Amino acid sequence: MNKPPIAPRRPSPRALHGITVEDDYAWLKDEKWQEVLRDPSLLDPDIRAYLEAENQYTEALLAPTQDLQKVLVAEMRGRIKEDDSGVPTPDGPFAYLWKFREGGQHEQIGRTARNGGDMQTILDGDALAKASDYFKFGGTRHSPDHRLVAWSADLRGSEFFTLRVRRWDTGEDLPDTLEQTGGRIVWGRDSSFFYYVQVDDSHRPLKVFRHRLGTPQDDDVLVYEEKDVGWFTHIEESPSGRFCVIAGGDHDTTEQHLLDLSTPDATPRLIAPRQKGVRYSVADRGEELFILTNEGDAIDFRIATAPLAMPGRANWQELIPHRPGVYILGMELFAGHLVRLERSNALPSIVIRELDRGGEHVIAFDEAAYSLDMAGGFEFDTTTLRFVYSSMTTPAEVYDYDMASRERTLRKRQQIPSGHDPADYATTRILARSHDGAEVPVSILHRRDFKKDGSAPLLLYGYGSYGMAMPASFSANRLSLVDRGFVYAIAHIRGGSDKGWSWYLDGKREKKTNTFDDFAAAGRALIVGGYTSAKRIVGHGGSAGGMLMGAVANRAGELFAGIVAEVPFVDVLNTMLDDKLPLTPPEWPEWGNPITDEAAFRYILSYSPYDNVAARDYPAILAMAGLTDPRVTYWEPAKWVARLRATMIGGGPVLLRTNMGAGHGGSSGRFNRLDEMAIVYAFALRTVGLTASP
Repeated sequence: MNKPPIAPRRPSPRALHGITVEDDYAWLKDEKWQEVLRDPSLLDPDIRAYLEAENQYTEALLAPTQDLQKVLVAEMRGRIKEDDSGVPTPDGPFAYLWKFREGGQHEQIGRTARNGGDMQTILDGDALAKASDYFKFGGTRHSPDHRLVAWSADLRGSEFFTLRVRRWDTGEDLPDTLEQTGGRIVWGRDSSFFYYVQVDDSHRPLKVFRHRLGTPQDDDVLVYEEKDVGWFTHIEESPSGRFCVIAGGDHDTTEQHLLDLSTPDATPRLIAPRQKGVRYSVADRGEELFILTNEGDAIDFRIATAPLAMPGRANWQELIPHRPGVYILGMELFAGHLVRLERSNALPSIVIRELDRGGEHVIAFDEAAYSLDMAGGFEFDTTTLRFVYSSMTTPAEVYDYDMASRERTLRKRQQIPSGHDPADYATTRILARSHDGAEVPVSILHRRDFKKDGSAPLLLYGYGSYGMAMPASFSANRLSLVDRGFVYAIAHIRGGSDKGWSWYLDGKREKKTNTFDDFAAAGRALIVGGYTSAKRIVGHGGSAGGMLMGAVANRAGELFAGIVAEVPFVDVLNTMLDDKLPLTPPEWPEWGNPITDEAAFRYILSYSPYDNVAARDYPAILAMAGLTDPRVTYWEPAKWVARLRATMIGGGPVLLRTNMGAGHGGSSGRFNRLDEMAIVYAFALRTVGLTASP
């Protein structure tokens, strides 16, 4: 296997809007892909043979790094507290938590008495996982009377979750078994029924059902159906526990309904009808709703209130006005306090408002770059807020904060068993000027003894889509690169919301190429700053970040020694043209609809990584896929790699590794995932000539 597999070309031209697009590798898409998601053994034999040949070639080329991979796995595992556990979360007489056993791959779910004591385990992930090659919990939720727990699991990696209900007293599952669900439920207040979302054959979450315990799934009652196949539907419990919130939307617009959980015959009650471009979410307190929204040109969002009895837009009263540049990411509502998570200048803060008096105070930190998030909880009538803080040098810390007394209690600090001294590392942030003058924040981690002379290799990570910000949080795995001399950098590029919602809007649809140019600008700024040099950078991204990797390989490949693209969304045009795929209609607001919109067709065609592979040199590329991935289908990276090999005139090598037993998230199990990380890091180290110990 010293020579790469050659995928045969089978021309499959497609004409639309007066343009013909060639797709020589369309045959790699199995026509019965929906069945393959449920049963991977049904994959077409020719396609399977090709993917397995690619895996063998990748394994052969990375064989010299086998010992290094083992060392990397040992290092990363040595930083994991194997018997780790979560901070118990109180609810009534109990406190609920998760924990791992020494050597265990999957968590155990259980509870203790509210004030502490031995944990009663109700779900043992390791035991449940023995019957299948893949196992992942979807969600767990105890019933309001604390007698039952609803739980779900995915056994294929295809994100079809099977729901079951287990008794706390006996540890046995009830006969109730619900297939093809989204994995999460909301209990009725009397614990005799619950709501769940069913996923259809195209993996679209469009229907909400009510299930009464002791009845078959066929008898479940449809309470809500979304008619727009471009919308996602999910459910959640309202802060007070009075309602099930049916939250629907796409990447531009949202709409929410409430279901009264006190009655099993409730019907959905609309808050405000959908209006294109308007997003909102609601929380309840007594007879009042709190509404987080961008309505009224509030690009970075504002918070309003409305009477529960008359929740329409005409009755929305301003509470927290819109402040340009201060992005309200989310809110949590308690009986006496409103808490909002904000981001300004790419740094987060938590703002606490006392509802009766209106006073506010802020929780913030002093590091140059850090991550801050609210952890949530089960109780509404409490003054305790739980939040999590970390930075690129500081392991995660979990705090309980008394919103009345302002007392902060450290509940947990992430332990690194093999040792970690934050003083050995430094984190900083620079601003990279992009092609149009936009200033792109770049968070940087390196060893304290690092010399800024341009000689260091650097891993540059990016995502840049869907408004998802990339936090400057702690990752123990990264230390295996940094301790070997790497600089680790995160580019907070447009398409994410790192600098507010407008930062996202400037990197989507007809402005998508800003994302790619920002990433290249970050690389060039790091070179100018002496952090690294051209051909010493390894780019890394996954999913939509994998599309970013494909685009920069085409547009700025001269900067990179290597590219790692995990589950990469690289066949953008063909995917957006196939409205039968699970995510295509919901994705049109993000990328544009090339079927009906010629301008969108031409623009996507101009940057889609697969369609822009050219006869040029490319950096070394490692593409990683999952056979049962319903989000980025396996054939996208397979086609991309095939076209790269057939077209490029120098550089490489180009490698494809498909996990034949997993989906979008890779291998299940916390240690199995380390094997995949070791492959990524060994590839990165080899491309820059570093394979020695730290």
